[in-house]
Amino acid sequence: MIFSSLSQSFRYAALHPLFPRAFDYIRDTDLFNLAPGRYHIVGDDLIVISEHAPGKTKEMARLEAHRRYIDIQLVLDGDEVMGWKPLADCLNPVSEHSMEKDIRFFHDAPASWIAVPPDHFCIFFPEDAHAPLVGTGKIRKVIFKIAV
Repeated sequence: MIFSSLSQSFRYAALHPLFPRAFDYIRDTDLFNLAPGRYHIVGDDLIVISEHAPGKTKEMARLEAHRRYIDIQLVLDGDEVMGWKPLADCLNPVSEHSMEKDIRFFHDAPASWIAVPPDHFCIFFPEDAHAPLVGTGKIRKVIFKIAV
């Protein structure tokens, strides 16, 4: 898991061949005018999801993990806190992994919480379980799904 500010994104571009494309999209797109929805940038290998969602409490949040995709979650507006726990330490799954949706949820509590203000992002790899959208009020964010 990586937490950083958008101004430091250049430091992480070399971690995956599609990371530079995702960060270029962030710089070149008016993300505030991107309607909520799912947009394919490079087929199924690089997808951006625009979300405007109400924040939820820590008690309501569920850890989730993905096998096929790395997430770059960028907060645009609102106060978001994201939970994190190593996937290897998640012992209480809600169900089996959904291959169709590439997601598995857990009853486990996050090991830590990260306050993610606007213009900051978290990168969650398949070994990172995460609990997004914790906060008060509306949260506007974009999530980049990058094929492993």
